[in-house]
Amino acid sequence: MTLALLDWSALSADQRQAALRRPAQADAEGLHRRVSEIIKDVRSRGDQAVLELTERFDGVKLPSLEVSAAEFAAAETALSTEQRAALERAIANVRRFHEAQLGSTLRVETSPGVVCERHFRAIDAVGLYVPAGVAPLPSAAIMSAVPASIAGCPTRIMCTPPRKDGTADPAVLVVAKLCGVDRVFKAGGAQAIAAMAYGTQSVPKVDKVFGPGSAWVTAAKILAANDPEGAALDLPAGPSEVLVIADERANAEFVAADLLAQAEHSADAQAILVTTSRALAEAAIEQLEAQMRRLGRESTLRESIDHARLFLVDSLPCAFELSNAYAPEHLIVQVGNARDWLPSIRNAGSVFLGAWTPETMGDYCSGTNHVLPTYGFARAYSGLSLVDFQKRMTVQELTAEGLRDLGPTAVTIAGLEGLDAHANAVQVRLRQLSNPS
Repeated sequence: MTLALLDWSALSADQRQAALRRPAQADAEGLHRRVSEIIKDVRSRGDQAVLELTERFDGVKLPSLEVSAAEFAAAETALSTEQRAALERAIANVRRFHEAQLGSTLRVETSPGVVCERHFRAIDAVGLYVPAGVAPLPSAAIMSAVPASIAGCPTRIMCTPPRKDGTADPAVLVVAKLCGVDRVFKAGGAQAIAAMAYGTQSVPKVDKVFGPGSAWVTAAKILAANDPEGAALDLPAGPSEVLVIADERANAEFVAADLLAQAEHSADAQAILVTTSRALAEAAIEQLEAQMRRLGRESTLRESIDHARLFLVDSLPCAFELSNAYAPEHLIVQVGNARDWLPSIRNAGSVFLGAWTPETMGDYCSGTNHVLPTYGFARAYSGLSLVDFQKRMTVQELTAEGLRDLGPTAVTIAGLEGLDAHANAVQVRLRQLSNPS
């Protein structure tokens, strides 16, 4: 492992930009072309296409896509009491945090006799994708199924890739049941997204697709979202990433553990350390090597950590400006009085304050959502929340006196825009008010 410590103050503006640049997706155009072909096939042949693509990509020949009642029942017995209790506690915390996000109807009288309101409505049908590439992710099921339940989306379905024995992961099925998702389909990758976005003989069509996944999944979500006949997506995403800000008081063992926790997601995961202390950086490098040797996914960790970046900065204000420029998915702040620095953070998907807040807790059970914007999208996007499963609908209602008072304003603006039909819709009413029959 060869990790260089880059002195931020010694880098030019171009060098800084290059050091923070995320790796470009290899052959993005070719990937989108292949995913487009998968979507076209699924739209044309439905279940049969999904079954054949599942056999080709996952190596599993399935008789049908939907998880049966017997498989749900088997999943219930496959988990230990401790495992089920952990899932239930995680669900309870995520539910508690997301229930607090429920909005009430907004009502404002903007002018006398002019009332404007905002109402919330659940999205009619949502598709929840739960990946299982490197490992099954019941936590991903929790993060989408819980807010979908709270929002009250009438149709909630889930897709997750089958295991080699043709079954879905038991923990994912248990989470689905606990969160009120009764229909789960054994399909992964772009074909699963296509099935949910367009519908097949067995998979209902949904209005919006949620959940993380591979580059193939992300491409399918983007293509379907750009098609009026497809389905909206939750948020843009790329490889997982973490940025740790640490000062001389930080625990190097903790810092290294946090970097590795993110690095084990995939070889292209991004792990960045920004520190004011050279000694801390050197100690963290030693810890990375020591901890990797005793962790199960050492080969993935080494490949990922090989392109990790370590920055030495002159001050903590400089560290936070660097972080804001990068806009990480996860930002861990291991400095003294960490909360005092919260106002300095503008761009981050989710923030973890202090030495006792590993990113793992947000991934699983603290209560926040772990579906977050990556690849710098945290500059403009937020992490998944209850509002993503709802629509905000505005309502306005005018009395006759309200129209008499405010209507001329609309007529004048319509004249500025040269839209006389707009003006006319108001004027016919004003004339009626002036000359009632």
